Amino acid sequence: MNDIGGEADVTARVESLRVEHRDLDAAIAALAEGGVSDQLQLMRLKKRKLRLRDEIALLEDQMIPDIIA
Repeated sequence: MNDIGGEADVTARVESLRVEHRDLDAAIAALAEGGVSDQLQLMRLKKRKLRLRDEIALLEDQMIPDIIA
């Protein structure tokens, strides 16, 4: 029973991270388009986006059961 609740929590967290990842993508695009861009801010947003992608991948790997061949 805990696994189902835990899996639902992980799924909700992954979806939340995906939304944040998409939002960062839009923010990066908007910042890059707007003539004078703050390179430091742009770099921070890109790093955050990469960390989110890594966290999403880690959580998705945890949700997939290991299959011993």
